[in-house]
Amino acid sequence: MKKMIKSISSVAVVLAAVVPMVATAAGMPFGGKDSVSDAVALWSVLDSEGLVGSNAVHSKPYKGMAPHGAVLDTIEKNVTVNGHTGKVIIKRNYGGEGVSIAKVAQDPKPWLKALTVMFKRESGYDADNQNWFYAKYKPNGSLHTNPKKVKLAGRVAKGMPKGCIACHKAAPGGDYLFNQ
Repeated sequence: MKKMIKSISSVAVVLAAVVPMVATAAGMPFGGKDSVSDAVALWSVLDSEGLVGSNAVHSKPYKGMAPHGAVLDTIEKNVTVNGHTGKVIIKRNYGGEGVSIAKVAQDPKPWLKALTVMFKRESGYDADNQNWFYAKYKPNGSLHTNPKKVKLAGRVAKGMPKGCIACHKAAPGGDYLFNQ
């Protein structure tokens, strides 16, 4: 009987440790199945609107800063994704040895390292953080990952001291936007 009680106690301890991890993974603020699916839908719309991809429109490159890149260009537009229309901000992040504003203006493709995107979602998506959806794409449209291999899409780094939300929360005006 003692062995049975000890076994049941061991199972209870293991379940107590595992159940919260499973629940956290299912309700991940970023990188989960729903966030990745939304990021794929967003990229598709951005591509069809000519905002990303080989025929994308570009803006005038300007001096950037970490964590984005030495040179940036930014495009803003309203788009409709999955039935919701909201503002999208696409920041192209350029870098590499010898990158300069002039070189990016002349031929941006070899210098493009990432596209960081903010999409204003419907009210209630993430009211604590102005309902912004974040994604960090590679130039081919696939998603970058963090060091733990979690895809960077959704409420990226919500509640963490560093990352998209923590940085943008500090933007003047309370709208999570810089350079407005």
